[in-house]
Amino acid sequence: MKKKEIKKLTKQQMLENLTKYKKDLFNFRFQKVNGQIKSPSKIKDLKKNIARLKTLIEVKNA
Repeated sequence: MKKKEIKKLTKQQMLENLTKYKKDLFNFRFQKVNGQIKSPSKIKDLKKNIARLKTLIEVKNA
């Protein structure tokens, strides 16, 4: 998810996406340990998206 796309979301939508991404990251970690993950770069992308969401949520709170 790009920064432009995230800025268009409401705070509630950002929080919902954040929760979804955290669950996905949790599942990808298990898949990585079991050797089932096909694209390890997804973990990196999810972490970046989580960081972007957290940053923009804090900016909207200020």
